[in-house]
Amino acid sequence: MSSPEDRTVQAAGCVLWRRSPVTGGLELCLVHRPKYDDWSWPKGKLKRGEDALAGALREVAEETGCRAVPGAELPTLRYRANGRPKQVRYWAAEAVTCAFSPTDEVDRILWLAPAAARARLTQPYDRPLVDALLAVLHLPRTAG
Repeated sequence: MSSPEDRTVQAAGCVLWRRSPVTGGLELCLVHRPKYDDWSWPKGKLKRGEDALAGALREVAEETGCRAVPGAELPTLRYRANGRPKQVRYWAAEAVTCAFSPTDEVDRILWLAPAAARARLTQPYDRPLVDALLAVLHLPRTAG
């Protein structure tokens, strides 16, 4: 029988994107979490029985204030967090409307071109999702 520490934490999130209102170029949304002082994708733990995509969109809304239209599922990330295995399912999602308000959980968001987003992400394991998004949007890796 497995101990609670061995149970994988189930989470979901989105690589949130939009077209820049200024240049029309692709921009990706990163969230800053003051608790960890890091930059990451909007994501969070799933509630018991919650569908992963519904949870991903809920987390996007809670953390960024954005309503998003989901697209293709992106690669699932698996890593250890606080000593426990964690699995995060991701989707590409286009931001439709946004009204960000800082919270204790997320105090800032940034909209960055793909190369700048890749450079700003704190965790190296988050970076391949930039290329995964570009692939599903049929854009070259050099976009933005």
